[in-house]
Amino acid sequence: GHEFSSLVLAILQTGGAEIKLDESIQNFVRRIGTRLRFETVVSLSCHNCPDVVQTMNSVAFLNPDITHEMIDGSHYQDLIRERGIQGVPSVWLNGRPFADGKIDAGQIVNKLLEMYPDLVSDATAAGDARDSDDDNLYDMAVIGGGPAGVSAAIYAARKGLRVTLVADRLGGQVKDTMAIENLIAVHKTTGPELSADLAENLRAYGVDVKEHLRVTQIGSELADDGCRTIVLNTGDRLRTRAVILATGAQWRQLNVPGEKEYLGKGVAYCPHCDGPFFKGKDVAVIGGGNSGVEAALDLSGIVRSVKLIEFAPRFNADSILLDRVAKTANIESIANAQTIAINGDGQKMTGLRYVDRESGAEHELELDGVFVQIGLIPNTEFVRNLVEVNRFGEIVVDDRCQTNREGIFACGDATVTPYKQIVVALGEGAKAALSAFDYLMKLPTDSPALRAS
Repeated sequence: GHEFSSLVLAILQTGGAEIKLDESIQNFVRRIGTRLRFETVVSLSCHNCPDVVQTMNSVAFLNPDITHEMIDGSHYQDLIRERGIQGVPSVWLNGRPFADGKIDAGQIVNKLLEMYPDLVSDATAAGDARDSDDDNLYDMAVIGGGPAGVSAAIYAARKGLRVTLVADRLGGQVKDTMAIENLIAVHKTTGPELSADLAENLRAYGVDVKEHLRVTQIGSELADDGCRTIVLNTGDRLRTRAVILATGAQWRQLNVPGEKEYLGKGVAYCPHCDGPFFKGKDVAVIGGGNSGVEAALDLSGIVRSVKLIEFAPRFNADSILLDRVAKTANIESIANAQTIAINGDGQKMTGLRYVDRESGAEHELELDGVFVQIGLIPNTEFVRNLVEVNRFGEIVVDDRCQTNREGIFACGDATVTPYKQIVVALGEGAKAALSAFDYLMKLPTDSPALRAS
């Protein structure tokens, strides 16, 4: 399975191969002085599990007080039943749940940072002393590693600018997409393959990539030297003359009782990862757009039955997909239905409740799993007091990707730009970089920002 590559990589790292975590993360992990025993339960068919396993292996190599063990759930059914695990990857710390489901390296590091905030304070103090270090000074900082962010970084680097890209993971949401058939000039690819291509392209242009990190704060005003300060979740600081926000989006949640409680215990967001756990069982897919309908069709070949639930009076997926649903015997479509709760027995989910929006009648479904497929929300929480956003949280930009804040640009799924497509994000990233370059070139010749560079 996929985890054979994790084993080979672990052997290579034992022999001295490079650990591909940003230096600030490595320094943070080395400072942890508490015994941590991690276990990651995986399925060998899960394409997200290797990322988590390999990250946890790297963390363990950095600190002798930290250990990590990968467990193939199919061989330890007693453990699966004892812990009530119904989704992978499932990460446990010192015998207690640490993280469930689709979690990336950035989120893992964030959880460790939350557990050890004093270490962040130490790094912030050190960062204050390094603020004047030219190693932390850039012409342009791109926040986000999806198609928009990578495109922006490459276009900026091609202009001869010193560029850094900060991202919790390269590829963003694209990395979770298995089949990509609408990227012009590329007949067919997958999310992991495209993400790898993006990363290779980035490094070919000498972009300073800071992966598995997140930005927690961006200075609202330009400093005396014409630069803006960016603070990372490790406490480290960067200074930059221009910023491009390309933070993308994440899965939208139902926000109903039971959803969070039973995440990884029947509630899932990735049918590719967790579908095999429900072989021969009854599940529901919530969401009647293309994502939801595609998930229902994918699952129909694995599970016993699928209830496809849509809030609106009618499904809005492509007609070709809806025709396939109509011809699939084990899919039942339920429209005009509002999911109000996920039911469970304390250990795992057992079904859901929904209201018929026309009659007002409440119904219960007995289920083994629920896959939530109701779209995306922009990753813009940390900038909503910095730049203008609309009621959906999308960053407001003009036709040149400029925000209402001087020197800050935005592109991709995090903005008001319609049609959240890979090809659109690539174009918007290029446009944002060209606009930011134009902004830098038009600064007065005596600008402090130009002198700083």
